[in-house]
Amino acid sequence: MSSRARLSSTWSRAWRVPATGLSFACFGLGGLLMGVLLFPLINLLVWAPARRIRWSRALVGASFRGFIGLMTLLGLVRVRWTGAERLQRRGLLVLANHPTLIDVVALIARTPNADCVVRAGLGDNPFTWGPVRACNYLRNDRGSGVLEGFHASLGEGSNLVIFPEGTRSQPGRALQLQRGAAQLALRTGVAITPVRIRCEPLGLSKGWPWWKTHDRPLLLSLDVGEDIAVTPFLEGAHGEFPLAARRLTGYLKDYFSEGEGDGTEPGT
Repeated sequence: MSSRARLSSTWSRAWRVPATGLSFACFGLGGLLMGVLLFPLINLLVWAPARRIRWSRALVGASFRGFIGLMTLLGLVRVRWTGAERLQRRGLLVLANHPTLIDVVALIARTPNADCVVRAGLGDNPFTWGPVRACNYLRNDRGSGVLEGFHASLGEGSNLVIFPEGTRSQPGRALQLQRGAAQLALRTGVAITPVRIRCEPLGLSKGWPWWKTHDRPLLLSLDVGEDIAVTPFLEGAHGEFPLAARRLTGYLKDYFSEGEGDGTEPGT
């Protein structure tokens, strides 16, 4: 690489650090302001709980679209969708892999009336407690009550977004999916709407700080596939849920792993 090319690459990385920091600062401040100002206003104006939740989720979706728009405007990310029209339905069980920090934001921004499972800590964080509470997101510390919440959410027409890995993927390692999502699908009988997510070059991944940037925008590709029927997995396991869940989890692991790159880490 020539000295001019190295200088250009270094400069490109350098300005992306403050731009990325600005984006996430806006994200955190936006969550704080919504929790203090906008969600209380919705509570005053909208009395029906179900409608209040829908309004709150619509507000979160709009704010997430704004965040992705800001990162796009700053040249930090580009988003490419395939099959996004499949998300414009009701009562979906959306399962996706989780390679990067911003794929959650991009997916919920495009999914109407999105419900999701969040870490308990987000419900206590001052920057996120407002959206978590107003949108009635399911916390993962509810024990057996989580499954009941799943049933209720789908029954009310929400689109339930779950990341079966439970956390972001570890770069360079095979996907590790938990069986909870498969068990949920099998027990509800709801078909899975899969979303295969790729990020090239890989950035904002697990174990890598936000300030470790590339010299070009991240290309976030989200491919919404055809629904996956879960009944055949249960029939093939003769009604045994543990066996069916294991087989379905294995199928999903292969599905989300298809077409993966070499796991190149940020900055390499």
